[in-house]
Amino acid sequence: MEKGTISIAFVEALLEGFRNQGCDADELLAQVGLAPSLLTHPHARVSGTAYTMLLRLVAQVLDDEFFGQDSRRMKVGSFAMLCHNVIHSDRLDRALGRALRFYALQLDDMQGSLTHRDGLAFISLRSCNPDRPLSVFAQETLLMFVHRLACWLVNRRITIRHACFTYEAPPHRDEYNLLFCGDLRFGQAETGLAFDERYLSLPVVRKASSLKEFLATAPANLLLQYQDSSSLTVQILRRLETLPPEDWPSLEELAEVMNTSTSTLRRRLESEGQLYQGLKDQLRRDMAINLLEGTTLSVMDIGAELGFAETSAFHRAFKKWTGANPGEYRRQKR
Repeated sequence: MEKGTISIAFVEALLEGFRNQGCDADELLAQVGLAPSLLTHPHARVSGTAYTMLLRLVAQVLDDEFFGQDSRRMKVGSFAMLCHNVIHSDRLDRALGRALRFYALQLDDMQGSLTHRDGLAFISLRSCNPDRPLSVFAQETLLMFVHRLACWLVNRRITIRHACFTYEAPPHRDEYNLLFCGDLRFGQAETGLAFDERYLSLPVVRKASSLKEFLATAPANLLLQYQDSSSLTVQILRRLETLPPEDWPSLEELAEVMNTSTSTLRRRLESEGQLYQGLKDQLRRDMAINLLEGTTLSVMDIGAELGFAETSAFHRAFKKWTGANPGEYRRQKR
């Protein structure tokens, strides 16, 4: 599993559905080693492993693979049944049609549809229950479930051209660049995502024999950040991961290594919703959180390992990233 981290906003959204069912969220957090006080820090983050454990626990306790986000429970085992159904489709368009019909039968509050517009395929969502407004998390969850399943079925990344949302941009909107794409449109008439309709004719290449492995990693493979191995962002992150932070190249040096100009590299990153300095900060942040959670290294040693000349500089950077200083964050996590 990727060692990325997850914004606390997604943890809070997941727990909201759990609390709405009358369950104790603090007890759930304790089971995965997260302190409830982390929820008070809007910039806090948790490891992908902890978030995956939370997802699975919520689904098990509620017996609901839609995490309490709909008026009706989607009982544990439903997603596996969906996969057994769609994997026998010959093409992606038929698989998507079956998947959306399945969710329409399972959920009461929301339905998805597949349409064609100007060479683009569009998966859009609509509310079916006027007495229960759709939560942001419910809409994001269904879109990601369907998109990730489609990618797996055809064994390739289906590039999202743009994603639109009926709600306004949340404070953690930067997370959406990796969850969906760089072209994000908030405050729109509908929620959905668009991709080239040529993908719809792709054959379903996965076989029933590969389902067991796919389901074993769900729901992490459906909700965690989708890593497009062909994207420039992932290529740069992987290059940086092979080097100690003090040896990370400047943008100019990186452009030279990648046989391109600095302006072209910057423009391509911006098209993916990223900045080079932001990628370095993101990687340092995730490395810091994983070291604080998974090792007994001192805060001073972690700062040094991340390339900070002074521990005070590490403290300032970490507080900017998460809203807490490193020592406080480690105590809260434990």
